[in-house]
Amino acid sequence: MFTFTRDGRFTGNEAIKFFAKSNLSRQELKQVWAIADSKREGYLGFKEFVIAMQLISLGQSGYSVTHDLLTSDGNKRIYQYLALFMQKKKRKQKDKEFSVSPQPSPASNWFSAKSAKKVPASSVTSIIDGLKRLYLQKLKPLEVTYRYNDFVSPLLTNSDFDAKPMVLLLGQYSTGKTTFIKHMLRSNYPGKKINCCVSFAKPIIVLFTQSGLDERSIPGNTVAVQADMPFGGLTTYGTAFLSKFECSQMPHPLLEHITFVDSPGVLSGEKQRTQRQYDFTGVTSWFAAKCDLILLLFDPHKLDVSDEFKRVISSLRGHDDKIRVVLNKADQVDTQQLMRIYGALMWSLGKVLNVPEVMRVYIGSFNDKPINDSISGPLGNELFQKEQDDLLSDLKDIPKKACDRKINEFVKRARAAKIHAYIISHLKKQMPAMMGKAKAQQKLIDNLDAEFVKVQKEFHLPPGDFPNVEHFKEVLSGYNIDKFEKLNKKMIQTMDDMLAHDIPNLLKTFRNPYG
Repeated sequence: MFTFTRDGRFTGNEAIKFFAKSNLSRQELKQVWAIADSKREGYLGFKEFVIAMQLISLGQSGYSVTHDLLTSDGNKRIYQYLALFMQKKKRKQKDKEFSVSPQPSPASNWFSAKSAKKVPASSVTSIIDGLKRLYLQKLKPLEVTYRYNDFVSPLLTNSDFDAKPMVLLLGQYSTGKTTFIKHMLRSNYPGKKINCCVSFAKPIIVLFTQSGLDERSIPGNTVAVQADMPFGGLTTYGTAFLSKFECSQMPHPLLEHITFVDSPGVLSGEKQRTQRQYDFTGVTSWFAAKCDLILLLFDPHKLDVSDEFKRVISSLRGHDDKIRVVLNKADQVDTQQLMRIYGALMWSLGKVLNVPEVMRVYIGSFNDKPINDSISGPLGNELFQKEQDDLLSDLKDIPKKACDRKINEFVKRARAAKIHAYIISHLKKQMPAMMGKAKAQQKLIDNLDAEFVKVQKEFHLPPGDFPNVEHFKEVLSGYNIDKFEKLNKKMIQTMDDMLAHDIPNLLKTFRNPYG
């Protein structure tokens, strides 16, 4: 007999003991775990455990345990069995709904604890838990000491680690962002607003779902203070932004795994003269850091990259691997025009993105209307279908890669915080001991790019990992450099040990228990 951990997880060590009773080979059990733990989180939840048990049952019946076994028409019983279990579980939860509150994960209390050092290693039951513990004990102290949260990114919370993967949609107005989401969901959603022309009334909308909850829209100021949602950092952009921000909650199977972020249209032409009431580029940069995938939507008739759109794309610096380009409404032009438009789009993006690699471009018409064969022809119809299939495949892979993405973002943040500590301590070191501090500070700010070069050469750091000079100058001007902390070599060594040893050991601990 076995039991799940307190937070409902079946770990690798428990699997080795319990699955050994199946008499399947080690290679078969390795495949069972790999399929069930598709997100590579290092544990099995209830749903994943049921899948693992069914795979074992099929393996004992003589079937070859492969990924195709889950999608085979002859083995639909695996999902029927799962659906039955989930239905019974939900029914039990519903009976207790008014008498018993849900048991929160123990890790949710770590961020509210007075001392993170009290978190024992034995309480870590997943890769994400391990990252939380490393952050609280090693990375967060460095960020607080050198004010990383004031210059770069707010301090992380429990909800930042537990958040579902997000997809951010960006593009000029009327490129089909909202219609794209509607097409993916096959339904409307609360707060949906489609603008055929520029409008400042359209908010940034986040679409998500939570079990057992009905459709509704939640205002931005309310969302920003909810501890179980990863949007607390948006409070730094003020009430002007939060009044243009809302979350749309609705039950939907796709939203169980992915959160969509719909944005207002980027301004172009004469409309750029009208200023927004909040830092749209800054908000975009914040979401880009949190999202797993960024879709840039273009219309065949609107390939121009406006000044605001150029600033928005520039704010995505450092997230190039997340960016995908969608050439929407492509059935409105014939095949010959489409080839020319594709070439013009790549040329325009090449000037803005300033990267040698070509971005992946999906071509199609992502709405609920039939493809316009009279213009695109049969060749275009076939192309659009293949492109849509590829895009859907990309979206389906997001939940599977979510844990890997969080590890990647954690490592990027740790390296950025380390460089930030070097910069802050270097500036502190350049300040005079007694007289002329104000003059010295202004000189450092004016020549900040040269100071960055000094830090880069002294500590042998990659120049591409340094923050934006102009943004750093703007924030730095509001601080007294003389009050900054000196370089704490012990903290830097802790960072190096975390990157070189702690994170690799964490991944090794929660890898596939069968090798």
